[in-house]
Amino acid sequence: MLKKLMNGLAALGLLANAGCGAGHPRLDHSALIHSPLIDLTHAFGVDTIVWPTEQDFRLVVQQEGEAPGGYYYASNRLEMAEHGGTHIDAPIHFAKGRQTLDQIGLESLVGSGVRIDVSEPCARDRDYRITVQDFERWEATHGRIPDQAILLLDTGFARFWPSREQYLGTELRGPDGVRALHFPGVHPEAATWLVRERHLKAVGIDTASIDYGQSTGFEAHVALLSRNVPVFENLAGL
Repeated sequence: MLKKLMNGLAALGLLANAGCGAGHPRLDHSALIHSPLIDLTHAFGVDTIVWPTEQDFRLVVQQEGEAPGGYYYASNRLEMAEHGGTHIDAPIHFAKGRQTLDQIGLESLVGSGVRIDVSEPCARDRDYRITVQDFERWEATHGRIPDQAILLLDTGFARFWPSREQYLGTELRGPDGVRALHFPGVHPEAATWLVRERHLKAVGIDTASIDYGQSTGFEAHVALLSRNVPVFENLAGL
């Protein structure tokens, strides 16, 4: 049923020491056994943060209890926006004709992760846009961001979850809420630099959008997704 979602939800985890061979994902299982698995998702519930124009997440209980056959049975229905809570932006979200969620290869979603801490400038400015210089400063200390890495941007905003006012900058809903959004994102020039110079598998961020809250053109989305680089949003655990 979920296969045809264009931009779907996903349970995200960072797998250490993973690679791929001959077009197929290959995991180093021995390394995974001895490596911690880090859950990067916020749990879905009544307080899940969604875009101001979207409906809140709902869990509708259909069956819960003893069935006539003498066994316990539970079944629920989920109602949710594609882009609420922790989720993947498939390329088609902002690029016509690009990959839908089911077309993204597993090799693009599994691999070595690189975490870059940009929480300091984001704490000073809610509208901060991560720059090429931020990436270059990180590389000056840690070395070049590897090709085919999954880049994870830690703005520090996950600590505000699930407060809509602190996380999004507003509790307003609808178009007024969209206009009142204030949270960090990636500068369009930095997004373009990443796809041209660093050849990443995917990019993730712990805010509601890879573009900052006041964006009206969503240029960072376009730069990444038009090159079939999927985006993870509303990450936790960075």
